[in-house]
Amino acid sequence: MRKLLVLCLFCLGIGFAIFNFQGLATKGEFDSLVIDFKENISATEIDRQLQILSGQYHLAPHLNSQFSQSEHLYTVTGDRLLLDKLRASSLSQDTEAIEPNYIYHTSVAPNDPQYSKQWHLLNIHAEQAWEQNRGKGTTVAILDTGVSKVPDLAQTEFVKGYDFVNDKIDADDDNGHGTHVAGTVAQSTNNNYGVAGIAFEAKIMPLKVLSGSGGGTISDIAEAIRFAADNKADVINMSLGGGGESQVMKDAIEYAYRKGVVIIAAAGNENNNSASYPARYARVIGVGATDAQGERAEFSNYGAGVDIAAPGGGHGSKIWQETIDPETNTPIIIGFQGTSMAAPHVAGVAALIKSTGVTEPSEVLAVLQQSVRKVEQDPQNFYGAGNLDAAAAVKLAQTGKISFNDFFRWLRDNGYLNLRFWIDGGAIALLPKLAMVLGSYLLAFFIRAYVPFGLPLMSGMIAGSSGLFFLKGFYIFDLPQAPFRLLGSSIPELGNAIVGNSILNPVFASVLIPLALLVVCWSLPQAKWFAVGTSLGVAACLLVSAAVSPNVWLLGDGGIARSFLVINGLLCFGLARFAARGDSQTV
Repeated sequence: MRKLLVLCLFCLGIGFAIFNFQGLATKGEFDSLVIDFKENISATEIDRQLQILSGQYHLAPHLNSQFSQSEHLYTVTGDRLLLDKLRASSLSQDTEAIEPNYIYHTSVAPNDPQYSKQWHLLNIHAEQAWEQNRGKGTTVAILDTGVSKVPDLAQTEFVKGYDFVNDKIDADDDNGHGTHVAGTVAQSTNNNYGVAGIAFEAKIMPLKVLSGSGGGTISDIAEAIRFAADNKADVINMSLGGGGESQVMKDAIEYAYRKGVVIIAAAGNENNNSASYPARYARVIGVGATDAQGERAEFSNYGAGVDIAAPGGGHGSKIWQETIDPETNTPIIIGFQGTSMAAPHVAGVAALIKSTGVTEPSEVLAVLQQSVRKVEQDPQNFYGAGNLDAAAAVKLAQTGKISFNDFFRWLRDNGYLNLRFWIDGGAIALLPKLAMVLGSYLLAFFIRAYVPFGLPLMSGMIAGSSGLFFLKGFYIFDLPQAPFRLLGSSIPELGNAIVGNSILNPVFASVLIPLALLVVCWSLPQAKWFAVGTSLGVAACLLVSAAVSPNVWLLGDGGIARSFLVINGLLCFGLARFAARGDSQTV
C-alpha cells in the first residue's frame, strides 16, 4: 500500500510539472500582437471590435498584408500586458487567436575560417542522386530574407513570390541569408560558374518574411506559408526559428500540409535540448546540423523536434554557396554555418523525392527517414532518424517506378543506342528487336527493384526450382545413383527422387517446406534470404509443373492436381514477398 501511494504521488507531481511547464511555447520575443477573427464573424462586427480597440485601447489595428482580408488577420502594437487585457475582454469571443506576433530569426551561427568548399554535397551523395533525378517539375518556396538572382542563380527558374515584410511583389534579399539558402536548394549547376545546388532543376519561389536585420513576425511567416500552398509550392523551407508557439502559425502549417506541401525548418542554433519553432510543430520536418565528419555541430539544437540531420557546418566547416554581400549588394561565394544551412539540404532532397512522383508529405518524410545513414548510438536525439542521404532517398523513392531517364541510361549502358544494332537485319527485324529491348529492360528493372540478389538468395532459388539438374544423368561405374538424383532434384521433386519417377509428393510439392524454412531461419539474415529464395524457386517449379505435367500422388494428373500446384505455387510466391517486404538489404 505504501509503495502504491508513493507511486501515485510521484505520477501526480510529474503530471503537475508537465501541465505547468510550457518552455519555448511562451518564451519568445515580440513587440506586436496578432488578432485572428473567426471566419464566420460579419464585417460589421469586425468593424465594431476594431473601433473598440481604437477608442478604448488607443490602438491602430491593421490588416497584416493584402492577403489578410480573407483570414481576418490583424496586427497591433503591444506587449504582454496588453495581450492579457485583450484575452480577458469580449474580443476573445469573436477571435480564433489573440497571441504574440513572435519574431523569429535566421539560424546562421557565427562565421569561421574557410573550409573545403561543398564537402556537404559529397557528404549526402548528391552526385549519385543526380544520376537519377535533379528535381525537375518541383517548386521550393524559400521563406527567408528574400532571394536575389545572383549570377549562379541565372539558370535557375523562379516563380512568382512576394515580400511580406514590405508588402511588395519583388522579394529581393537585403541580408544574404535567403539567397545562400536558395543556392543550397537549387544553385545553377553545370554552368561553368560558381558552385552547385542539390535540386538544380527545381524552381524557386522567393518569399521574404525576414527583414534585412534577420527578424520577422509569425503573421508574415504564416501568410507566406499559405501563399506558398496556394501557389502550388511542393516544398517549403524555413531556415528561421525562435521561441513562442502560435495558433496562427500552426493553422497555416496544417493548411499547407493538407495541400500536399512538405514543410521543413531549421532546428535552431542554441545548443538546446529541443528544437525551436516552427521546427517543433508536428507537420514540420525539423533539421539538425552536422559537420564535415557527420558529427553534430556544436551549436545545433537536439532532442524533441529534430527529425533528421544534414550538413550545416560547425567545428571549422562551412556550407558554401553564392549569395550577396549586404553591404555592397554584390555577389559573393561565401561559407555560412548553422541549422539554417542544414534545412535546405533536406528541402533540396525533398524536391528530388517529389520529382519522382512521391506526392504526400507523410510519404516524403518516410522516404527521407528510411533512407538515412543511421547513427547507432544517439540517446539524446542529435540526429533524429539519422544523417541525410540524397542518393539512397532518390533510389528508395524510385523503387517500382519506371522513368525515361532510367530507360535511356540502360539503353546507353547496354549499347542499344548504336545505330548499327537497329539497321542490321533490315525492317523485318526491327519489331522483334524492339520487343526484345523493351522486354529485357522490364526484366532488368524488375530484378533490380524487387530482387536483392546475393549468394544465399540465388542458392535458395536454385534449390527450390531445379536443383543441380545436370547431375541426374551423371553415371559412373559402381557408384550408386540415388545421391546424384537427390542433388539433381528441386525441393518439390525430392519426394520422388529416390524412387526415380515423375510423380510429385504432395508434401514436398507444397508451401510446407518453404514455410518451415522461413520459420526456422527468420532471425538469421543470411539463412532467411536462402529461405526466401527457396520459396521463390518452389513457386516457379510448382507453377511450371502445373502447366506442363500436373502429376501429384493421390491427386492424379488432372484438374485437381493442377489446382493444387497452382494454389501452392501462389502461396509460395506470397510467402516470399511477405518475408522480403521492407528488407532491401543486398546479401
